[in-house]
Formats: sequence, structure tokens, C-alpha cells
Amino acid sequence: MKKIEKPQRRNSRERFIPTNKAEKMSIYDRVHFRIISFVHDTLYSLFVNPYELLNAAGLKSGQKVLEVGCGPGFFTIPAAKIVGEKGKVYALDVNPVAVETVRRKIEEKNLENIEVILADASETGLPDESIDTAFLFGVVHALDDVDAVMWEMHRVLKAKGVLSIQKSWWSEKKLLDAVTKNGLFSFREKTKRVFKFEKS
Repeated sequence: MKKIEKPQRRNSRERFIPTNKAEKMSIYDRVHFRIISFVHDTLYSLFVNPYELLNAAGLKSGQKVLEVGCGPGFFTIPAAKIVGEKGKVYALDVNPVAVETVRRKIEEKNLENIEVILADASETGLPDESIDTAFLFGVVHALDDVDAVMWEMHRVLKAKGVLSIQKSWWSEKKLLDAVTKNGLFSFREKTKRVFKFEKS
């Protein structure tokens, strides 16, 4: 079996993106996010049932779950309902506008089992082996460094933890290769366009 070696980690103070990045976002980026948010909040729900995809991803009551790329929170609120009061959802995004949008939705719905994190997916700031299931829906193709994100998912997932990825723009082969090539994860099954991997 191939030995898995962890890469060097950066200083922990470098993990989080400063919140003043919101002030540096271009008007284009803000408008682009608002359009995505509108589509998710209105049209997307006509075609996609978030509960079906989250159940296919392996979410269960009481779990600690990491959502990578929470965007406007289309999956965040349903994930919090699935894991329940004894569970927790960490909703992570690199976009400060997304983070603020999800925070507002959490406050409106009075949910206490969601923590929103402004950070890069390759440096979540979460403790080692603290997550039962991590899911990346509609974002894997947009990641700057997929390898770094896979290493981070491996670090934060518990032993036999589940990594679920919704197939989007990539071919199945490209997705499987990207996740399994370093020996960090093994492919388990595909359900409803959701690919489930287990931490090796």
C-alpha cells in the first residue's frame, strides 16, 4: 500500500481570509454572486431537491458535517435540519458575500447548529479528524488547488469519514482521478450524481 505523507502546513494564523476582503470585492463579483443567489433561491429548487442529494451524500442525524463552498446556503439549511440539534454544519466559503448571506439566513431561521467560516477550502482551520462527512456540491471544478483541498479534507475527516462530491462540469474519470490519485480516498458509490469516497 502506498504510504500517505502529509504536506507541510502553513502557520495557523494564515488559515483564515481577512474579513476586509469583502471591501475589496469588485462590483462584478458582487453582482455575479447576487445572480447565483437568486437562481439558487428561486429556479434551482424547481429542479433540485437538496434533501435527496444530502441523503445521497451520507448525511445523518448527529453528524458533524463540513460544506465546502456553501454559496448562498441552498444546501446549508437542509443539511442543518438533517443533522439536527445534536449535529453541526460547518458552512465554508471563500466569498465574504456568501458568508454574510448564509449568516443572515441562519439568523432569520433561528438555527444554532451551523457555524459559517470564511476560509479557503485548503486551510479550513478545523481540528484534525473532527468531521464525519464533508461535501462539495457544484464547486470541485472551481477549486484553485484540488490536491491541497483533498489533503485538507483527509486531515479534517475522522477515520472512515465520507467525502461526497456532486458531479458537475468534470467527467466521471477526471473526478475519480482527482480524488483518489494520492491514495487519500477510496471510491465507494455513486447515487444521484453524488460520488461518495471514504477516507483511506
